[in-house]
Amino acid sequence: MTERKVRVRFAPSPTGYLHEGHLLSALYVWAAARKWGLQIHLRIEDHDQGRARPEYIDSIYEDLEWFGFRWDSQSIQSARTALYEAALEGLLKRGLVYPCYCSRKQLEAENPKSETGEIVYRGKCFLRHTQALRSKTKNSMDTLVASRLRCDDLRQDFLRCDEQVSSALRCDEQVSSALRCDEQPHNLRIVIPDKVIHWHDMRLGDFNENPKLQCGDFPIRDREGQWTYQFAVCVDDIEEGITHIVRGEDIRSSTARQIALMRLLGRETPPLYLHHPLIVDPTGKKLSKRERAHSLRQDRDAGITASELLGRVCHKAGFLPNSTPLSLENAISIVEQSL
Repeated sequence: MTERKVRVRFAPSPTGYLHEGHLLSALYVWAAARKWGLQIHLRIEDHDQGRARPEYIDSIYEDLEWFGFRWDSQSIQSARTALYEAALEGLLKRGLVYPCYCSRKQLEAENPKSETGEIVYRGKCFLRHTQALRSKTKNSMDTLVASRLRCDDLRQDFLRCDEQVSSALRCDEQVSSALRCDEQPHNLRIVIPDKVIHWHDMRLGDFNENPKLQCGDFPIRDREGQWTYQFAVCVDDIEEGITHIVRGEDIRSSTARQIALMRLLGRETPPLYLHHPLIVDPTGKKLSKRERAHSLRQDRDAGITASELLGRVCHKAGFLPNSTPLSLENAISIVEQSL
């Protein structure tokens, strides 16, 4: 019997250069791998093709290798389109996906917001979609009845009638095709069950959250036809056998909805989760590429050494009283002691 691999992933997006927050996340991932005996998978999450750049992809590899990080396997999302298409097709056939034509302005005006300020989609386009399906189903059944009546009169048309029946019953395929051919701008939303998700974070404790109340049915493909973060990572985590997810606590709110989506995709047992603290800027905001956070590449170009950067990050994360140069080995060991 093949031994099941236990695997954690480090998954940066190439929409800018890595910054100190990414370095801290990497230290947590490698520390978790050492503590729990996990394989490390490097995933380049370039699902946002509008912002991903080849030079940012190259810099991810270069920066990690410069610090001395090593990993066991790797993947890039832009090479996995066939997997996402297959997953979408499976959801479509089960009636779990529908088109949403709401603009951002409409979403803001017509839906409530959660305690965290996130729009909670009420399902306006789901109602529209189900009404359209009822109409399609009625027309298909009318065709089915008429075909059967003709078959009673004309036995020689029996085989042709069965083909018509099969066509009428392949409503899911027609719906799938219609969604792809729809030229009106829309995203695709997943129908999330109205159900509380119970999950545990190895640092923060137990959570009981209902994604239907947190965000409602959420997009899995956007109006430009790109896969969303929520959808791509769930498909990837299932297919790549990710057993542990170690990431910043700014993504904690995505956990319940990702567990719900993974269950719809066929994975009943979710990964184990650990959400680590963040490094923030002088104003208290988390570091962000959108906000042009100071990059590790800028520090490298300025002549700052890897050991100096590791010490600085460990100091900012509260592991050291001052910024003392550290080897990668020592930095990982310090973070490991906190797990």
